Amino acid sequence: MKVEVAWKGKMAFEGKGPSGHSTLLDAGIDSGGEDKAPRPTEALLSSLGGCTGIDVVLILKKMRMSLEEFNMVITSERAEEHPKKFTKINVHYNLKGQNLEIDKVKKALELTQEKYCSVSKSLNAEITYSFSINGEDY
Repeated sequence: MKVEVAWKGKMAFEGKGPSGHSTLLDAGIDSGGEDKAPRPTEALLSSLGGCTGIDVVLILKKMRMSLEEFNMVITSERAEEHPKKFTKINVHYNLKGQNLEIDKVKKALELTQEKYCSVSKSLNAEITYSFSINGEDY
């Protein structure tokens, strides 16, 4: 895969990949940016959510489980010293739907975390997950 990233002035950069879509990234005002877009680290966590979320939707669909609502809350810890990399990341999956089976949801989450999500496998951080179904935590 090839992605081109172009400087757009001050601290803004635009990345464009083979899909043809572009992503704008910027720094905060305190770092000389204009706060026009997410920080690269925010985009990284969003990419993790998108990658694992796509897997979960596909896996649950194959299991004949229907989702009505689905979101994730991703929290993280970073090293205090530069490069301030992510050390711990938790993905909390919130799923809503009729007849969602706990065992099948858990299996889908295990598969994305352990086998399918290329973003999570590319990160050097401890990644954990938790989930709720229709508001009940598991």
